[in-house]
Amino acid sequence: MIAFQSLENLFVHELRDVLSAERQLIDALPKMAKAAANSMLKAGFEEHLEQTKGQVQRLEEIFEELGKSAKSQKCVGMEGLIAEAAPMLEKQGDPAVVDVALIAAAQRVEHYEIAAYGTLRTLAQTLGMGRAANLLGQTLQEEKDTDRKLSELAKSKVNADAESADAR
Repeated sequence: MIAFQSLENLFVHELRDVLSAERQLIDALPKMAKAAANSMLKAGFEEHLEQTKGQVQRLEEIFEELGKSAKSQKCVGMEGLIAEAAPMLEKQGDPAVVDVALIAAAQRVEHYEIAAYGTLRTLAQTLGMGRAANLLGQTLQEEKDTDRKLSELAKSKVNADAESADAR
């Protein structure tokens, strides 16, 4: 059991949780890219993988500034989101419909991360950790941008392709 005795203690705990989440995504994103049929979706997953690696580096910088080890605390939330996406990685069914399911799973992940990074940035600001708040804000913006790109791809191409599959 974790004792939250200070706001900084909570902040470090949440950092460790999101570090675990990001490391889990580094393992999951290549599988999602492989399962995607749409080339733009595949490229988006590959781009987000590289971005996620940079996000881990930012978290490690924050830990270094705090004088804490960059060890992760298992993120069961991300573990659950990835487990829910596992059946989609088997590529059963129409590829266009699988792509819609992959986008849905990816957006659930993005929303989870947006919540986590928004909370962490606010905690860093409250604690007077300006550099950490800036680094976390940068990651928060990347997560929002990824969510927006997924929505645009779904609206502009992927959902229509899946709808055409329904007509076949």
